[in-house]
Amino acid sequence: METLSFLSIDDQPISVEQTVKYLQSSGKLAQFIGDVLRQYVIEQEIQTREDVEINPALIEQTVIDFRLKNQLADPDVFQEWLRNNGMDYPKFHGSITFNFKLEKLKTLVTEAKLPEYFIERKIFLDRVVLSRIVVESRELAEELQLQIEEGGSFEQLAKEYSLLDDRLVNGMMGPISRGTMPDILRAAIDIASPGQLVGPIDIEGRYGLFRVEQFLPASLDDTQLQQALQNELFEKWLAEKIQKLTVKLQVS
Repeated sequence: METLSFLSIDDQPISVEQTVKYLQSSGKLAQFIGDVLRQYVIEQEIQTREDVEINPALIEQTVIDFRLKNQLADPDVFQEWLRNNGMDYPKFHGSITFNFKLEKLKTLVTEAKLPEYFIERKIFLDRVVLSRIVVESRELAEELQLQIEEGGSFEQLAKEYSLLDDRLVNGMMGPISRGTMPDILRAAIDIASPGQLVGPIDIEGRYGLFRVEQFLPASLDDTQLQQALQNELFEKWLAEKIQKLTVKLQVS
């Protein structure tokens, strides 16, 4: 039986079977097969669905914009760029078309589920900017709380007394996901106002004073967040599709 060559290295042919063995040895065979299955499902959907068709004028304009942006307007320069990138024009054009169809497929697959998914994930997407002072004893925490309420500098006290590294930046924690906070802290923060001091709160045997700096509620109006959630939903959809496939590895 003829052995199929997958690629060659220094004119030495590497068979499909040997390639699979290399992937197994490196622990990357499962990832390789996963990538193949992912691309298979995507291309099958794009080929069979009529609702992912793209206006050819949009594709042609994108080609023009790409060439102008990358200083490839000159035909000879463009041809050289294609050769250097291992492509010809049909492959380049096909790649742009595929990317447009993929984005449209993502939208079609996820748009109905996106609002509900956003609500499910919102506790982890909402963030709060906090500053903190963490000490060993409740008594010290209460003393510091009293000093702050009487006009003492939170920042200075954080530098002097806090046990954590963020004391070097006046106790500033930065934006924290509500979903990653301990329940006791989240409950207190949720009813606080910006500038309010919360605590002392017992967290893993230490006592924290927290100042609420700013609430950063998540919104689907945030284009980047919407895109991230869409990608998560699309990957879930892909995983469900892949799980239903019957896959057999056939190597002679």
